[in-house]
This record gives sequence, C-alpha cells and structure tokens, in this order.
Amino acid sequence: MKKSTVHPSNRKASSPRDPLFTQRLTNPYGVPVSLETARKTTVAAIAEGKKNGWTVAVGVVDPGGVLVYFERMDGTQTGSSDVAIEKARAAVAFKRSTKLFEEGIAEGRLQNLGLPGALPIEGGVPLIVDGRIVGAIGVSGARPDQDGVCVKAAIDALA
Repeated sequence: MKKSTVHPSNRKASSPRDPLFTQRLTNPYGVPVSLETARKTTVAAIAEGKKNGWTVAVGVVDPGGVLVYFERMDGTQTGSSDVAIEKARAAVAFKRSTKLFEEGIAEGRLQNLGLPGALPIEGGVPLIVDGRIVGAIGVSGARPDQDGVCVKAAIDALA
C-alpha cells in the first residue's frame, strides 16, 4: 500500500499523531466492547461536543459492526445518527480511522470511494483494549474535523 504523500505541515493542527489515527492497524479483533466501555467513550465524546458548543451523535459498535451503544445530543441533525454508526462500522471493518479514507480521496486515491462500507469522513476510530480491537466509535453532527476532536476525547477516556 502506498504511503501518504501529505507533508506533515499541511495536516490540520487538530489531527492526532498516534497510529490509531494515522495508519491501518494490525491488531487482532478481541472480545466485544463492554456496555460500560461503550458508555464511557460516548460520555467523553458528548462532553467534548458540549464543551465546544457542537451537537453530535455517537455510535459504538462491536468487532462485527453491531451497534452496542448510541446517544444523540438534543438538537443534533437526525441524519447524523446513521452517519455516526456507519463511521464506527467502517472503522472496525477496515481497522483504521475513517480519516484515512478521507485523506486518501483528497490525495487522489479515488478507489477508496468504491470500497463497500468505507465511509471517507473523519470521525470513526477503532477501540483498542489490551492490544485488541474490541469495536469502534463514530461521531457525527459537527464538521468532520470537529467530530474527530470528539473521537479523540473518547479514545483518551480509554487510556
């Protein structure tokens, strides 16, 4: 697979730098995310949205893409509900952040548009517990980079 050609100085300042957000993961799938963990990550994402004045929907799925937990803030556009869940499903299915698909398309890799289930919009990231992918979280409702900030808060809550 060809590496990204975007110069680091051209990336958005809010882009996380860790591998979870910047590359395909080789981690194996693990036991499905617990309801407690799904709630914990969702609460963190929602809190970040509230802190910044963004209304968002958050979906957490297990390794098979089955919805485990969902929450939508009052006032969030209804279309964001499905988008949040689909971002999570894409992240777990492809073991990578949905931001990578978005960046790939921006760099001209239009084949990413043909991948079934690959949603090329920032805001979906796998959840990793003890080195295994236990599911994924997706956030939608604000701008994609803002959704990514909420996802980063959720991932940080797992640490």
